[in-house]
Amino acid sequence: MCQILELLIIMASKEGMQRWTGRVALVTGASSGIGQATARALARHGMRVVGCARNIKPIEDDAQMLSGDSTVTGSLHAIKCNLMQEDEILAMFAKIRETFGGVDVCISNAGFSDSGSLSSQLTVLNGDAAKWRGIFDVNVLAVALCCREAVRQMEEKGATDGQLLVTNSMSGHRLTPKVNLFHAITKHAVSVLVEGIRRELREKKSHIRIAQISPGIVDTRSQERMQAGFYPEEVNAFYKTLEALRPEDIADNMLHVLQTPPHVQVHDILIRPTEQSF
Repeated sequence: MCQILELLIIMASKEGMQRWTGRVALVTGASSGIGQATARALARHGMRVVGCARNIKPIEDDAQMLSGDSTVTGSLHAIKCNLMQEDEILAMFAKIRETFGGVDVCISNAGFSDSGSLSSQLTVLNGDAAKWRGIFDVNVLAVALCCREAVRQMEEKGATDGQLLVTNSMSGHRLTPKVNLFHAITKHAVSVLVEGIRRELREKKSHIRIAQISPGIVDTRSQERMQAGFYPEEVNAFYKTLEALRPEDIADNMLHVLQTPPHVQVHDILIRPTEQSF
């Protein structure tokens, strides 16, 4: 009986990704880190992926790399977008509708902390409103706008099994020492936003789902910037104290959510390195 159940689970997982083949996914912040790993993974699983960022050169490079790989059945396309600007977000979705017919999956991954060094964090009592607005615009308002526009396009195209995914953070669930406090405030807001959208979708009797991934410490440093000495030494030293999560670990969890059957609502995945103590 257990073997039969395991076989059914495996079959359901494979079928789960197959149903996304040829469909359209938007990934924000796709030029590096978690967004880059997720965009690559979705393209490798046969999706038509639109990756957005302010600097699209890395996405264009990835698109070229993927197009030259005969094992990749999907594709990656770059759109430049500053998520602090509502008009640019709306223009991006209009372009996706015009080019691809609308989104089936929307992954709001881009995030902003402006934390500076580990020893000089942005607090409420010593912070300034300009930096707070920048963090809030990207971490909260952009997520809300992308979810709103994505749901509208899903409904327009009849994508009743559409999926919204948000990259949140463990900081959206608790406070820790040396945390960027205002960043944590916005991440707590994201947790409320995701639950609020879930309830709105249920009130509409929609089968569009929403989930968030809340990672702990993820090493998103790029090799190029490390070699160029971009990161402060204290940051490099910190990552030597434990084996951090990799962007691909989070991308795997994105795929897990997409693989679940349409009747399964995965709401939040909290994931931290085994060696992380807080």
